[in-house]
Amino acid sequence: MSDFLEVKGAIADFATDGELGLELATDGNFDAIILDVMLPKLDGMQVATKLRENGISTPILMLTALNGQEDLLNSFDSGADDFVSKPFQFPELEARLIALIKRAQGLVAKQVLTYGDITIDEKKLCATRQGRALNLSAIPFQILRALVKAEGGVVSREYLIHLLWQDDSPDNDVLRSHIYLLRSIVDKPFEFSMLKTVPKQGFQLVLNKE
Repeated sequence: MSDFLEVKGAIADFATDGELGLELATDGNFDAIILDVMLPKLDGMQVATKLRENGISTPILMLTALNGQEDLLNSFDSGADDFVSKPFQFPELEARLIALIKRAQGLVAKQVLTYGDITIDEKKLCATRQGRALNLSAIPFQILRALVKAEGGVVSREYLIHLLWQDDSPDNDVLRSHIYLLRSIVDKPFEFSMLKTVPKQGFQLVLNKE
């Protein structure tokens, strides 16, 4: 599969078990992740669940020999975005991957994310809360998008730093400054605060007033 993708011009990395796959997917910056349900150590659904719990929103394509409706629902519940049943043809795999990547990058007609009263239009690169426009610069917008995609889950500081700056990590105060700016725009004009700091972990959006 890696050979096929590289022939198509992709840069592919791979892991031989779920634990290594989780590590690679957590530390790397990928356009898409392919997971096999039947991985040793951690199966594909467990890896997908842990990635989503860690706030990683990279599109996931699940490979499965399971065809039942319950198995399909479990794949999506774990955080997979699409699946391919084995055996499959490589052109099908390629088509599914391209569609996932385009959707994730906002290259399809409609890409609107919502969580609570926050709405993000990925095509127009704008955000609102309770219908009021949020005037966000690029980095706070990306942080908010990651938080909305996590749907209440905790997004780690490490993930945000890698998302925003890849390997050129700035001082921790830089991220702190952007979070402060984001909070002043997303929360201060409204009745209750949605953006919460989770000590020693990261940040999340909450729906109820605390």
